[in-house]
Amino acid sequence: MTAQQTPAPDAASPDPAEAEEIAGVGLTYFVGRYLGGLLVRMIYRPRIEGRQHMPRKGPIILASNHLSFIDSFVIPMFAPRPVYFLAKAAYFEGKGVKGWFSRQFFTAIGATPVRRGAGQAALDALDQQRRILASGRAIALYPEGTRSLDGRLYKGRTGVAFLALESGAKVVPVGLIGTNEAMPVGAKWPRRQPRMTIRYGEPIDVSKHGPASSGKARRLATDEIMAAIHALSGQELANAFNEVPAQNPVDRLRQVLPHERR
Repeated sequence: MTAQQTPAPDAASPDPAEAEEIAGVGLTYFVGRYLGGLLVRMIYRPRIEGRQHMPRKGPIILASNHLSFIDSFVIPMFAPRPVYFLAKAAYFEGKGVKGWFSRQFFTAIGATPVRRGAGQAALDALDQQRRILASGRAIALYPEGTRSLDGRLYKGRTGVAFLALESGAKVVPVGLIGTNEAMPVGAKWPRRQPRMTIRYGEPIDVSKHGPASSGKARRLATDEIMAAIHALSGQELANAFNEVPAQNPVDRLRQVLPHERR
């Protein structure tokens, strides 16, 4: 299934039935956000900039650089409205008490499970994101696709732009600084010393680039989003895609052949 084959919905008239399917964030979200926010402020004294740029109502996509596991908590923790995000399916499938707690926690805060590398599961996640936006809510996504292991900013994949063009949602760029030092890749617990910065940029209307069915429009919109993220984060540019290590010969072949990074 390609972007060209997917009909764009009427962003001004979301399907009420679809909107009702999206569960609101639970009490855990607000309690965790309040207590977590207090704890993070006490330990890291984070700089929060540009909160005023985020619209308080309507569908919004927060597009951020991705440096650490804690990014998906930091972004919604200091956003002025509830934010949904994708989480690995493994967080919802654990066994025993630990698995139950993980599943309840991530469900309560509005996380959407996604399987990396599984075609149908990825499409299901995309449909879930469409429904969240159609209900007038905010989601957070990483155009780079996965965490940057070397701290550089990689080229954006066009999936975020496609979703914005298709839904009519505006994109709020987010620049994270220092989260990779607070909790490096592979660390079990955050460190106490680094001071992180979360910068929310002005909303971007990508509709001027053309329809979601246009590959050129998706690429131009993606480049505009990544330029805004770069201006906020100040990272060194990698000028390459952040590829997940190939698991088999087919994946390796896909990485070397020309194709659009969704």
